[in-house]
Amino acid sequence: MKKTKLRLTPSLICMDLCNLENTVRKVEALGVEMLHIDLVDGYFSPSMPIGLDVIRQLRKKTQLPFDAHVMVEDCRFFLDELLDIGAQRIAIHSESCVHPDRILAEIQSAGVEAGLAISPGTSLDVLDYLKDRCDYVLHMMINPGFASVPNETVVPYGMKKLRDIRNKIGTEKDITVDGHVSFELLPDLVKAGATTFVAGTKSLFSNRGSCEENMSEIQKIFHSQEKEGDYEF
Repeated sequence: MKKTKLRLTPSLICMDLCNLENTVRKVEALGVEMLHIDLVDGYFSPSMPIGLDVIRQLRKKTQLPFDAHVMVEDCRFFLDELLDIGAQRIAIHSESCVHPDRILAEIQSAGVEAGLAISPGTSLDVLDYLKDRCDYVLHMMINPGFASVPNETVVPYGMKKLRDIRNKIGTEKDITVDGHVSFELLPDLVKAGATTFVAGTKSLFSNRGSCEENMSEIQKIFHSQEKEGDYEF
């Protein structure tokens, strides 16, 4: 694979939601490139951490690109809202779309990066015809919406599936990994083909250190992997 910059996208729902603006300012100062926004409706996944009004208000508070992950049953409604708010990346689940090809095309026609999110139990056959339509793939390492469930862990086949996605889509497209991305897993995730990492309570917001200390550790891991040259898929 050609040398690719490794990127971090901090998860909004892992921030202090009672002091959201202050936390966003803190991660801005760390030099992150975007914010990962999980939009959940309580039906597709059993949680509803933030709503559209919060996202809309936050849009006025930061210039960071919005990296949206849509985990909903009515994809059409939420897609229109996110485009109106001003998201720069939107990943949808094929399970919630009758016509995912058309939805991905609509996202791209709006000048927004279109992503296809893959749940742990979803077959990669969905990529056979959609890999050329999407700009990136979002690989779920845990079941969507269950991150806060006690004892929820990365699915045992998560790393193999990541390598399978990279082999299937080739070396040019970004693969974003989401779900319990930890310091310990980062090197293996890079080697397996991931290039963007959703940062939550297992990394950037880990209680093992401050955000600044955790970011420094993540950057050291990234630099170490980038110095190794081509990644091993």
